[in-house]
Amino acid sequence: MPTRDKFHDLLLRLLVADGWTITHDPYHISIGRKNLFVDLGAEKLLAAEREGKRIAVEVKTFGGPSEVHDLEEALGQYLLYIPFMRARDPERQLYLAIDVEVYRNIFEEPIGRGVVDEYKLRILIFDSDKEVIVRWMPQP
Repeated sequence: MPTRDKFHDLLLRLLVADGWTITHDPYHISIGRKNLFVDLGAEKLLAAEREGKRIAVEVKTFGGPSEVHDLEEALGQYLLYIPFMRARDPERQLYLAIDVEVYRNIFEEPIGRGVVDEYKLRILIFDSDKEVIVRWMPQP
């Protein structure tokens, strides 16, 4: 089992406060003899539509000495999960959860915008100081 990100428990609380039910902690994907672990799986029932939305959330701190290296690792993990999630649960959307400061420092810069545009990253932005979800890109 992988080590939890320092914001894991905060994200869990924020998702629950936003109306999501945590269904997996972590969301486990078996591929042959190998295992992948996305940090969280959640679903939200929409009463008006009588159907739910399902997400998986990979939480990233970006706390290493190089933000570019942290971006490389986060992107690699995100892209690795997509085909196996699609095969297992095609309706579940994968989100990369990052703090608002990381968003400003990386994803508002050309390198981050380029990655989001090219790979159609779904991002969940949260404020770890205020303990709130700031924005979903795009909305689930």
